[in-house]
Amino acid sequence: MVDRGFTYYIPPFMIRSGVVDGVMSFSEMEGMMYKIEGEDLYLIGTSEHSMIGKFIDTFLEESELPQTLTSYSPCFRKEVGAHGIEERGVYRIHQFEKQEMIVVCKPEESMDWFGKLLQNTIDFFRTLDIPVRSLECCSGDLADLKVKSMDVEAWSPRQQKYFEVGSCSNLGDAQARRLSIRVKNKETGNYFPHTLNNTVVAPPRMLIAFLENNLREDGSVAIPVALRPYFRNKTEIR
Repeated sequence: MVDRGFTYYIPPFMIRSGVVDGVMSFSEMEGMMYKIEGEDLYLIGTSEHSMIGKFIDTFLEESELPQTLTSYSPCFRKEVGAHGIEERGVYRIHQFEKQEMIVVCKPEESMDWFGKLLQNTIDFFRTLDIPVRSLECCSGDLADLKVKSMDVEAWSPRQQKYFEVGSCSNLGDAQARRLSIRVKNKETGNYFPHTLNNTVVAPPRMLIAFLENNLREDGSVAIPVALRPYFRNKTEIR
């Protein structure tokens, strides 16, 4: 992601309620976030909230746009409503790590950035020899603040179906309005930027797709070329 122009950011792992209210709806928060007793703090369910929250109550110079950040962090989720086969194993867990990316940009550029963010995730999974597809969410399935959202899904040979490994969202100016993030423009007047986010990779789900799609009949696992430098140039796991 750094090679693709993003700045690496180490986010706070706890955020205040003012940021929570700005980045998501109450119904989403209730089903996802852990609150710390006696404190105005929540454990992050995803680092995109910390990264967007970094800009709360700020005026950005137009020349500073776009802001493109990426982070790798622990995440904590209640996973309320999780059920079925994914309850066991690593598909849905209360603590995991994830790499996320966010963009703060001019309104007219947000749809172009949406396509770029989505492609970053698709490119990543394809280097691991994992078949993926993208699925656009219908309007009735969108969270309250989202303008457009697409899931990236990986193929599961075990289940014989695709499953979600990431989600790319354009939130328009909804988060910027709630968090009071503004951009200075002397000619046309100040305005609210658009914000976007996308999952680069959540390793637990990537691990499922990696093992299932690279598993051989004899029980060994083929190591894709992109990962071999991290395995001391081995070509397989036995």
